[in-house]
Amino acid sequence: MISVIVRFKFKSEDREEIQEALRALAAASRLEPGVVTFIPHTLEADPDTVVIYEQYRDQAARDTHASSAHFKQYVVGCIYQRMLEREVENLHALA
Repeated sequence: MISVIVRFKFKSEDREEIQEALRALAAASRLEPGVVTFIPHTLEADPDTVVIYEQYRDQAARDTHASSAHFKQYVVGCIYQRMLEREVENLHALA
């Protein structure tokens, strides 16, 4: 199991577009056979910060996700174009 947390920061004026892209991305990602969990969040104290919690069956599933058409459309074509900051944390499960 591979777990990842991705944190993005955006401008307030991009909030609606980013949230729409994230909803579409999440819906499509959850249909991928190797995706266990894909949940985008906004921070309660800062709605312009997005945190995505992702779990994949294995590295192959993560790679498949990153090469999918919906990833290219919503992440590469929208989210990466609008982000101010990005941080990725790869997690190791203890139990």
